[in-house]
Amino acid sequence: MTDEANKNGPDAEATEQLNDAASAGEDTTMSPQEDDALEALRAENSDLRDRFLRLAAEMDNLRRRTERELKDAKSYAIANFARDMLAVSDNLRRAIDAVPAEARAAAEAGLTALIEGVEMTERGMLSTLERHGVHKIDAEGQKFDPNFHQAMFEIPNPTVPNNTVMQVVQPGYRIGERVLRPAMVGVAKGGQKLDTVEPGTAPVNERDA
Repeated sequence: MTDEANKNGPDAEATEQLNDAASAGEDTTMSPQEDDALEALRAENSDLRDRFLRLAAEMDNLRRRTERELKDAKSYAIANFARDMLAVSDNLRRAIDAVPAEARAAAEAGLTALIEGVEMTERGMLSTLERHGVHKIDAEGQKFDPNFHQAMFEIPNPTVPNNTVMQVVQPGYRIGERVLRPAMVGVAKGGQKLDTVEPGTAPVNERDA
């Protein structure tokens, strides 16, 4: 506690009175009762000072925790909505992929316009999600990482390192530093073994947050 706080403590008045009496040449010897009372005041002052410091520390921790929770709420508030919109985007992609390339090439103007409209809708939806912090996970050709990828099957291929992502069945997405949805992938089997993911580098999975 600072000198200013000691000056203004509960025993400040008694100390000042003793100093005045000493300056006047008076006998400043205290009786046992007075000495006990002064010690009690000092103990009470010390206790109140400690309680104040603890309360100040608790309030500072509460402020920091509240700021962090507000920041997380702002960043991840749309997580559930974004996950639902990804399901809609998946359906749009399935509709596009369901049209064979031959049929699309020979399609009439009306069908071609419909397909292009579905593609524009998909791109617009993903672009909007990206503006709100939802980003696609780059998986194909990368080393398999269980923090970002979900292996669906293995592809025998000795020409590439083992556990390399060879095929993306369903793209994955993240929001901020959290995995919104892992990428469903097929991984290579049979090549040179890759190093495993280093411990402590896993992101937060939104489903577990």
